[in-house]
Amino acid sequence: MSQFIFPFTLAFTALSILGALLAPQNGLTNLALLVSVGLVSLGKLPSVWRSGLLAVLTLVLTLLLRLNPSDKLAFYGLLGVLVAAFLLPNLSILVRVALGAAILFIAVPIAGLSNSFLFELGIQIGIFAALALGLNVVVGQAGLLDLGFAAFFAIGAYTWGIFGSPQAAEFIVGFPAKGLPGNYLYLFMALAIITAAITGVLIGLPALRLRGDYLAIVTLGLGEVVRIFANNLDKPLNITNGPQGITPVNRPEVGRLAELLRDIGAERLYGRPIDDNITYAFFFYLLVLLVIGIVILVNIRLANSRFGRAWVAIREDEIAAKAMGIPLLPTKLLAFATGAAFSGVMGAIFAAKQTFVSPESFTLQASINILAFVILGGMGSIGGAVVGAAAVTVLNIGILKDFSDLLNTWRQTEVTILGYNMANLPPQLNPAKYERLVFGLILILMMIFRPEGLIPEQRHKAELQEARQEAKEGGSE
Repeated sequence: MSQFIFPFTLAFTALSILGALLAPQNGLTNLALLVSVGLVSLGKLPSVWRSGLLAVLTLVLTLLLRLNPSDKLAFYGLLGVLVAAFLLPNLSILVRVALGAAILFIAVPIAGLSNSFLFELGIQIGIFAALALGLNVVVGQAGLLDLGFAAFFAIGAYTWGIFGSPQAAEFIVGFPAKGLPGNYLYLFMALAIITAAITGVLIGLPALRLRGDYLAIVTLGLGEVVRIFANNLDKPLNITNGPQGITPVNRPEVGRLAELLRDIGAERLYGRPIDDNITYAFFFYLLVLLVIGIVILVNIRLANSRFGRAWVAIREDEIAAKAMGIPLLPTKLLAFATGAAFSGVMGAIFAAKQTFVSPESFTLQASINILAFVILGGMGSIGGAVVGAAAVTVLNIGILKDFSDLLNTWRQTEVTILGYNMANLPPQLNPAKYERLVFGLILILMMIFRPEGLIPEQRHKAELQEARQEAKEGGSE
């Protein structure tokens, strides 16, 4: 059977590319390209052929996205190629870098200048991926269940939100009435890292003396304490402006970036003169890309360092780790501080991007969502955390919303499918309203059929396979 996989993949991909070039607006041909990305990524192909096919698919999908910036299937196909380029084995570093640079710095910007939603989606994926990577250090590598991780995100957001807005003038005499200029964001990103890391240590000191469920409950409570503080620190000194939130939060100046876009002819893609909206969308897209790249690099270096090995040792057997001379509390605190720092820097960027900070953005549900990213992608896996965050973000912001719009279109145009008039479809049937239900079902199915996650860490995967084998042997006896 395996001997037919390569020729079938090659033939199917060639036909998909030909169909897409002949009928670029046809949804079926674009769907076939999406299937081709999956076949090339998952099939047993020689590395040279895999690299070449991924490069050709990237080129074709980029052309389709240029012709139709609203083509979501082409965008999802490029995301699939990007994931494959960085996670598949046997691809050279040159191929990975070339494909990644082509997608992130050519394909998405070209389409994003015509459809700013793609920038927004990329920014959201980057922010959530950084949060997932931060929690992955705590939960995936160190084995410490943290249900209050959104608190560090809030610390970073309020660090810039307070001082980068008129809010600080409410309680600091002589502070600029409009807050610090937006260019101070870069300084406050560093301060957000420090502030969030210190908060992580302070929260960890009482919490990390506990284990398991008790640790989860305490971190949940401490995370809620941070949100409640933000919700109530509007008196006697108005520090956070309470539940009303802080607005407007200043943004950095982007005049030079706007001039650069005009010089390279971006107005032809944008369709009108370059304005602040598209310039800031592109700016935050590039900023998030830079930060997420640094976060991934730091994660990889930490995972291969003595600190990473110490975290894994504590996760595997805390008593054995202590017997081997690993200081438990300092090592756990380092994990908490590291994860909190990643979350804090993205919090500052989030505040500047939204120009608004509110306690409602940092609820328990936000912490649960971040934990779900890690579980879905694979605990302890750096690539898994990124893929988990990207998958859930695309599902929530893209797929479910698009499906809801499609159902509404069918309902309004009274389309008949299999003898059923879609005009009779109940208006309550709106997939976008049931995103948590859909997400919960996905998690349940993952826990049943693939508990190690989409892209599992090798050690964790081996442990689960060993546990399943022991369970089978025990059941047979």
